[in-house]
Amino acid sequence: MPAACDSVLEDIEDIVSAEDLKPHNRQFVRKNVFPKVRKRNSQNVQTDDDPPSDSIIPGVQKIWIRTWGCSHNNSDGEYMAGQLAAYGYKITDNSAEADLWLLNSCTVKNPAEDHFRNSIKKAQEGKKKVVLAGCVPQAQPRQDYLKGLSIIGVQQIDRVVEVVEETIKGHSVRLLGQKKDNGKRLGGARLDLPKIRKNPLIEIISINTGCLNACTYCKTKHARGDLASYPIEELVDRAKQSFQEGVCEIWLTSEDTGAYGKDIGTDLPTLLWKLVEVIPEGAMMRLGMTNPPYILEHLEEMAKILNHPRVYAFLHIPVQSASDSVLMDMKREYCVADFKQVVDFLKEKVPGITIATDIICGFPGETDEDFQETMKLVEQYRFPSLFINQFYPRPGTPAAKMHQVPAAVKKQRTKDLSQLFHSYNPYDHKVGERQRVLVTEESFDSNYYVAHNSFYEQVLVPKDPLLMGKMVEVNIYEAGKHFMKGQLVSDARVYTASITKPLAKGEVSGLTEEFRHATQNGTNWKANPSAETSLETPLSSWLTLQLPWQQEGDGLKILSVSLVLLAVLVMFFYGVMKTEL
Repeated sequence: MPAACDSVLEDIEDIVSAEDLKPHNRQFVRKNVFPKVRKRNSQNVQTDDDPPSDSIIPGVQKIWIRTWGCSHNNSDGEYMAGQLAAYGYKITDNSAEADLWLLNSCTVKNPAEDHFRNSIKKAQEGKKKVVLAGCVPQAQPRQDYLKGLSIIGVQQIDRVVEVVEETIKGHSVRLLGQKKDNGKRLGGARLDLPKIRKNPLIEIISINTGCLNACTYCKTKHARGDLASYPIEELVDRAKQSFQEGVCEIWLTSEDTGAYGKDIGTDLPTLLWKLVEVIPEGAMMRLGMTNPPYILEHLEEMAKILNHPRVYAFLHIPVQSASDSVLMDMKREYCVADFKQVVDFLKEKVPGITIATDIICGFPGETDEDFQETMKLVEQYRFPSLFINQFYPRPGTPAAKMHQVPAAVKKQRTKDLSQLFHSYNPYDHKVGERQRVLVTEESFDSNYYVAHNSFYEQVLVPKDPLLMGKMVEVNIYEAGKHFMKGQLVSDARVYTASITKPLAKGEVSGLTEEFRHATQNGTNWKANPSAETSLETPLSSWLTLQLPWQQEGDGLKILSVSLVLLAVLVMFFYGVMKTEL
């Protein structure tokens, strides 16, 4: 049996022009995508047990999805799962039974990439098909351990069905381009794509991608690029849709929420005021990470928003170091005084606010004196939520070329800071308080439900199914380092935050009635009778399937052509009549 043709599409960013269609207008037929053919190596040759690639029916296989990293990455994973499930693939939690592994990576730290690399090796040992996503392959697609594997870029997640199809048929496809409109970079794939929420009660909305900074240690910038924001109306529509599907909590996420809108002539407070208008009673909104320089510009407005009853009084502001010299080497574009100004102002104007922050231990050039300044900062503010990271040099970043702090010193500083963080209990003084909390998930040990109060502090409540998705009042009777425990107040009012029943776990959101009807009556297939692939054969010629979210503009095009033909006929008959007269 001859081996199937192995098609590899390398980084397509070079061939995506300013005329590339916008997400809302693009179709499934990709005119700009031209796979190139290379011979399959011996490791990829089909065995007698494998069916020929053109006999495989896409859309019936089981897919296991693993995501590492931030909430933005998790949102991308939810969108990819939703599109695949909507198309007919079965999303499974059992990696062993899956036909294909979709591995959605994080490039922030070495350990995360190590887990990603090990998962690829495990998939290959188990003879699983593999599709790679996330920031690692986007930033460095030509690493040796990624060779021959399919990759879906961080701005191409709306094409995951396409990539999975071809991978299952034995092809290797790489889509890594940027979405542009008249040469201007867009925020990414459209927001109304189908998705499967990991938690049906929580909607993660990416308000922008990329950032305006050039931090010397950051690898994510290589993957996500410069700032590109979604329009306010699209974000508000996404929030409305989420609440209509039973969501009671939305998270706004991006690489830097504070920079939102600077590329499209607006700003974060303007967006937030529009969003709070559509949040139903009993539902809440949580803001994502923002760097100090951009929040400084909007302190007054941000304080007002964080005092809103439907917005958590919580903000994640990474300081990374309390040494100005280290911050300068990091190219963080602020000084410690800026960070303190933000924190002090918000603490004064938003009483009880939770400030979370990040610190990197052992950045190149960090002296003992620099580190002690960081220790003093933590001692002063006693952050209830502190993300402590030992520095890891990421390949290709300027920091990786700097003089490194010895590993033993980095490890000791990380240990010292961790001990300081665990030396205080931020919630002891709250025992005895009566708090209103929103219940959204189950605890890791499955013994409690997890709720959050107005400051986004974690409160464990009794595991009563009637409480899930509800806002209730509790009495705090115990406090730990990272949580409080609350007992339900018997006479308290219970708010049902959702304006409709939440979707079932694993159910696909965002499906229109048109699509539901299409899936019940069969999909719109157009199979190419020829399985041969050449340089002149576009990817879409192997298989063309237009899903509803990829068909926008077809009706308009047909109408336009019809009107043109009608105009030609009218002019023709007018000319004939004029001649006869």
